[in-house]
Amino acid sequence: MDFRLTEDQRALADGTRGLMARLYPAERLREDAAGAAAGTPVTLDRAMWRALGEAGFFALRLPEERGGLGLGLPEAVLVFEEAGRALLPGPLVTTHLAAGRVPGAAEGSTVVTAVDGELTEWLEASDRVLGSYDKAEPVRSVDPLTPLHRVVGGEPADGVTADGVTAGGVTAGELLTCAQQTGSAARTLELAVRHATTREQFGRPIGSFQAVKHLCADMLVRAEMARTAVRAAAVSGDAGETAAARLLADEAAVRNARDCLQVFGGMGFTWEAEVHLHIKRSWILRSRGRSVAECEERLAESLIDETLCGIW
Repeated sequence: MDFRLTEDQRALADGTRGLMARLYPAERLREDAAGAAAGTPVTLDRAMWRALGEAGFFALRLPEERGGLGLGLPEAVLVFEEAGRALLPGPLVTTHLAAGRVPGAAEGSTVVTAVDGELTEWLEASDRVLGSYDKAEPVRSVDPLTPLHRVVGGEPADGVTADGVTAGGVTAGELLTCAQQTGSAARTLELAVRHATTREQFGRPIGSFQAVKHLCADMLVRAEMARTAVRAAAVSGDAGETAAARLLADEAAVRNARDCLQVFGGMGFTWEAEVHLHIKRSWILRSRGRSVAECEERLAESLIDETLCGIW
């Protein structure tokens, strides 16, 4: 099998990166986060949401006869990698999953979230909530750009949760969340390398010191392993590979952000830098859906099944 990206897939990823740069540049990310931390209410940019809809972000996997682009999960993963790289705010996964199911979701005129366990994202900003709950109260979120509500008596709609995990297995939503994590891991790697080559200490770039080199090298390995695993799972659709991708993507996002903070030093915690926002978003995304233990159990089951098949 040839897992290299096709020319069309590379063009899709490049075009999406350009779209993110126009709709939500890093300067705006920092401004929004600083405003939220200062007490400004977090709101969803409806103009940006509609622009995403017009670009086909939500209708990417809908058939062409239903107004979509007719692409598959591997292409959606490429698009969500770029969204994760830009830390694009909003219930992206749930609105994408609702395209073709909830009127207006595909076009970006309807914002959709879903009840997923105890905490629900973007509850007040959403036009449609998949699932039901008795009551909800706002809670302080570690990520200033991901408002959360604690719901009581929450029930998912038709087994669908915010990251697309159902009682019967894995859907596209979990891999799209993984893709956001890999995009974030790639971005923090980029930030760390750039800072290491420009920041000087003792008359030399800090990137010339072995300790910093090792940090950046480890970040590269984690980011590439996670990206490869997520893209492979998107092609194969295998539950065991998806569990492995989830483990690798979460680890890459969290640890790369942490190591990037180490490279930046104290500056990484300031509002002038976006580094701390990546680790906060990675914590939020890691808390969605299945736990680490559940993913490890599913991966172990898959490996045991493969071993038994090989023996027999």
